[in-house]
Amino acid sequence: MRIISRKILSDFYTINKDSEHQLYAWYQEVSKYQWNNPNELKLTFRNSSIINDKRVVFNICGNKYRLIVDIEYKLKIIFIVWIGNHKEYDNLNVKEIKYVKNN
Repeated sequence: MRIISRKILSDFYTINKDSEHQLYAWYQEVSKYQWNNPNELKLTFRNSSIINDKRVVFNICGNKYRLIVDIEYKLKIIFIVWIGNHKEYDNLNVKEIKYVKNN
């Protein structure tokens, strides 16, 4: 899978140093796969939360952080939508948050 935008991840781990290794490992792992649907993803990442046909939430650093992505399975692209801590995540409407292109 191709991941857009890696900069969101690097910006996050620059501030949250404890997440750098986990986010790097997540990036490397996810880049290897070519899932065709959410069911295939769930076989690989059992602790992920499938929100709908495109939206997925990954647990990072033992669930300390949450990473929200949108996946275009046909195009094999993952869009990083949001990353933050659990408290911030609990205040979001996961279905409504939008991907914002980083400059």
